[in-house]
Amino acid sequence: MSDYHEADLSAFARDMHRALVSLKEEIEAVEWYTQRVEACSDPTLRAVLAHNRDEEIEHAAMTLEWLRRSMPGWDRVLRTYLFTKAPLTELEASGEKQAASVAAHDPGAGAGGVAGDLGIGSLRSRS
Repeated sequence: MSDYHEADLSAFARDMHRALVSLKEEIEAVEWYTQRVEACSDPTLRAVLAHNRDEEIEHAAMTLEWLRRSMPGWDRVLRTYLFTKAPLTELEASGEKQAASVAAHDPGAGAGGVAGDLGIGSLRSRS
């Protein structure tokens, strides 16, 4: 049995699925290791488990970077929210204002700011 919701998927869509499932699994592993570190009474084992958790964080970050490089929507949103100090909900509001400003200058532009873009970005992989 497949985890795909549609039958006729491109190679890119299948790779995207693989990346998203892998990201979910890595984040789940981080959560498991965090619980184990918290509950562990042996300091040496706690250090090993914390190391393992941090490796899972690294794997998740690598997968997230692949998503950012491969799909413009990820790039745009991650650039809005990551590595900032502003309140997250204010960032969302400023991002929406920026998209509205782009759309006002180009009525054919979608949320992604590109004419003809429905806000989902291109599904073609970048070379």
